[in-house]
Amino acid sequence: MATAKSVHRMSVVFPTLHLLNLFGSFSDQVTKVVAAWIGWRGPAFCVRLNNDLTLGALIYVMSTSLYLDMRRRGFDISALRYEDLVARPLDMCRVILELCHLPVSLAELAVKALDVDSQRNSRVAKLIIGRIKDPELTLEKKAKLNELLTKYGLPLIGEPNVLEGTLSCS
Repeated sequence: MATAKSVHRMSVVFPTLHLLNLFGSFSDQVTKVVAAWIGWRGPAFCVRLNNDLTLGALIYVMSTSLYLDMRRRGFDISALRYEDLVARPLDMCRVILELCHLPVSLAELAVKALDVDSQRNSRVAKLIIGRIKDPELTLEKKAKLNELLTKYGLPLIGEPNVLEGTLSCS
C-alpha cells in the first residue's frame, strides 16, 4: 500500500487530487468522469473513493492491471519494485542498465542520481511530502481495499507482491 499512501500525501499538496478524493467519496461516477477526462476510460474507473487510500489503490490497480495485460499480449516489458531499488540500489541499477544495453559501469553514477530529489523545487519535494503523515490503515479500510484488489485478481494487502517479469538482482 506504499502507492496508496504516496498518492494520499500528494493529494494533500495538489488541490485537484484533493478535490477528486472529496467528490469521489460522494459518487463513483465522479471518479469515472475524472478518469475519462485524463484519458483513462472504461467501467473499471467507476469506483467510489470511500477512504483516503482508495484513490492510490485504484491507481496501483489500474497501472498493475495494464502492465499485466501488456505482458499477456506479448509486449516485452519489465516491472521494478521500488522496495528492491531502495534496498539494493547499486545492484538494481546494474540490472536496469544491463536490460537497457547500457554500460553497467554507469551504475554508481545512477545511484548518486537517485540521491538527488528530482522534485526539490516543487510541491512534492521530499522536504514537503516527508512531513505529511500517512493515513492509518484500519481494518475497515483494509477490507475495502482488499475488495478492490480481489476484483482485479491482485495480491491482497500483506501478501507477497512480485509480478511476473519483475526485475531482480538475485
